[in-house]
Amino acid sequence: MMKACVMGWPIAHSLSPALHSYWLRYYAIDAEYTREPVRPEELAKALARLKSDDWRGCNLTIPLKETAIVLMDRLDDTARRVGAVNTVVVENGKLAGFNTDGFGFVENLRAAAPDFNPKGARATVLGAGGAARAVVDALARVGAREILIFNRSLQRAKALGEAVAPDVAWIHPWEDRNRGLEDADLVVNTTSLGMTGHPPLDLDLARLPKSAVVNDIVYAPLETTLLQAAKARGNRVVDGLGMLLHQGRPGFELWFGVMPEVTPALRQAVLVAMR
Repeated sequence: MMKACVMGWPIAHSLSPALHSYWLRYYAIDAEYTREPVRPEELAKALARLKSDDWRGCNLTIPLKETAIVLMDRLDDTARRVGAVNTVVVENGKLAGFNTDGFGFVENLRAAAPDFNPKGARATVLGAGGAARAVVDALARVGAREILIFNRSLQRAKALGEAVAPDVAWIHPWEDRNRGLEDADLVVNTTSLGMTGHPPLDLDLARLPKSAVVNDIVYAPLETTLLQAAKARGNRVVDGLGMLLHQGRPGFELWFGVMPEVTPALRQAVLVAMR
């Protein structure tokens, strides 16, 4: 039986098994997808195991994505730019590292706001962590005109912009985030603010155009206070669950030879797993 898994520490919360197991059943593929608790110091040994038996590869989640970079035999261009691997594929006994988070972000945006075109858009991105790197890289690749990054650490934000979007990224201090909403076509929260168990995101939407799309990559809760406030004033909103679902598609195709679809039934199955 073909095998794939998700590795992380901790890992019990991961929704990837619900996602990939649904696709395996739907496409009648004889394979299994499991959770593997792996500490960062154990990652090299855990990845080496994939080269044997019937492993096709794995997903990586926090805190393993950056650690995996130096353990790959080959990196795709996106993983190299972003500096993180979320998908590992076994290729003839070697490990290839990919990053599909940006793909998931863009595909979720297109599915949830089909009339919005990020090409030529002015985007405001909150945060400069790993998720922000994938989002900013994806926006730069699809042709965003301007990307304003707001973060508490300006040094980290500058490093992000220089690494993945040097021609279109503009760095601003966190305290100026409300001013960054003026003339924005897209707002993306990549921070953990607003997530269950975390402080709320303090953002005043008064200056945001009603035509702007607001995307929160947080999916627990599914509708954050940011999305509630944006929806109440008439903005189109995009939740974070779709990004998780879409980022899984390229890896599934690389492992099992089928590019899966994100459907309402899949979304419902994953929502059930979240409860």
